[in-house]
Amino acid sequence: MVAKPHGGRLVDRVARGRSRERLLREAAEMPRIELNDSLAADAANIAHGVYSPLEGFMVQEDYVSVLHEMRLSNDVPWTIPIVLDVDPGEVAGVAEGDEVALYHRGEPIAVMRVEEIYGWDKREYCEKVFRTCDPDHPGVARTMRRKELLIGGPLLLLRDPPEPFERFRLWPKETRVLFQAKGWRTIAAFQTRNVPHLGHEYVQKAALTFVDGLFVNPLVGWKKPGDFRDEVIVEAYRVLIDNYFPRDSVVFSVLRMEMRYAGPREAVHHAIVRKNFGATHFIVGRDHAGVGSYYGPYEAWEIFREFPDLGITPLFVREAFYCRRCGGMVNEKICPHGEEHRVRISGTQLRRMIMEGRRPPEYMMRPEVAEVVLRHPNPFVEG
Repeated sequence: MVAKPHGGRLVDRVARGRSRERLLREAAEMPRIELNDSLAADAANIAHGVYSPLEGFMVQEDYVSVLHEMRLSNDVPWTIPIVLDVDPGEVAGVAEGDEVALYHRGEPIAVMRVEEIYGWDKREYCEKVFRTCDPDHPGVARTMRRKELLIGGPLLLLRDPPEPFERFRLWPKETRVLFQAKGWRTIAAFQTRNVPHLGHEYVQKAALTFVDGLFVNPLVGWKKPGDFRDEVIVEAYRVLIDNYFPRDSVVFSVLRMEMRYAGPREAVHHAIVRKNFGATHFIVGRDHAGVGSYYGPYEAWEIFREFPDLGITPLFVREAFYCRRCGGMVNEKICPHGEEHRVRISGTQLRRMIMEGRRPPEYMMRPEVAEVVLRHPNPFVEG
């Protein structure tokens, strides 16, 4: 059996059949709220159970509880508020109990029953979630640009937002069936927003040695300038898996969800989400979901001690490096040699090489992966 969904039940808030047809007709007469790409992705993730047990955007009681306690108001662990921000003008005349239509790119994608409209303190949000109000932090900067009010309540999804990588996307209902069909009882999930280097591959294969299968689930969606573009990440992972992993040992699927760069809190959030896909284990990276020097290198490991009831096992695999004496990728726990023999894989160094059109050495990146990355005229998100 794969892991139970977070909160015990996989949420399904997708309207179907006659109910969907009726709601599509009625949506045209409802007050209209426009969603950007990230909020549309959140709406779809709620409806398809990625964010189980959430059935809609958070009401104030859950928002405050998550902010201060890192738990929903019913005590279920949850670390990142999933909220819908609106301008006062968008909800003028909307009362609690009304239904509103959520639009994305000119199309109605969901109907939401408004349970609550409330204000929020964006600085408090930043202090709690990011532990900083520094405007140079990408999550802080993004939060401070959000709208004045929050609106909470359950939703029903009418259609999925457009997904350029549809052929590489699986929803939790699908991964759970697939894992069972493969006979996997233990599944390690790997979260990424980067193209894979040999350090990533080492960590993935270390986990795969003692579980039945690996679930590689890169984020596609908003990222800060300088991060890799979605299409580069997807192509790079496809070529790595095809050439360097045993057939049927890996399930690959993209997840449309923005990076928040919230460090330890986001590490737990990433684990919860993968639990909903059916993973039993979650690989927690060094400085997971970090940015700059806002979080310590192992804070994302330490926060998991606060959640003994999380329901998914974190895997803390030490940072890998190439050792000239060992002749391969190792970590501090298994390599006895001094620092003079160790070659660290620096993401900054890799980016510099790629920007200069240079192929990273094979002890850093597989040649097939490097070829995919270098084929793109600009593999990085621009500012």
